[in-house]
Amino acid sequence: MSLFLDTAELYALTGKRRKSSQVRALLILGIEHKVRADGLPIVLRAHLERVLGGDEGQTGKSKKKASPNWSALDVPA
Repeated sequence: MSLFLDTAELYALTGKRRKSSQVRALLILGIEHKVRADGLPIVLRAHLERVLGGDEGQTGKSKKKASPNWSALDVPA
């Protein structure tokens, strides 16, 4: 598997074929990317997996769910 998304995967992600449209779609989606000299956006596969929650590399680690610190709201009387 490649380090970067290929052109078919970029199209599947953005729904756009034109390079400039793909860049705009990535910006809207909040996906970090770089633009090559030829205008093609490149996206790291690992970043996309982290952003979209598909990080399957952490199968052995438990994911701790964030919760508010309610004791920080206690005000002394």
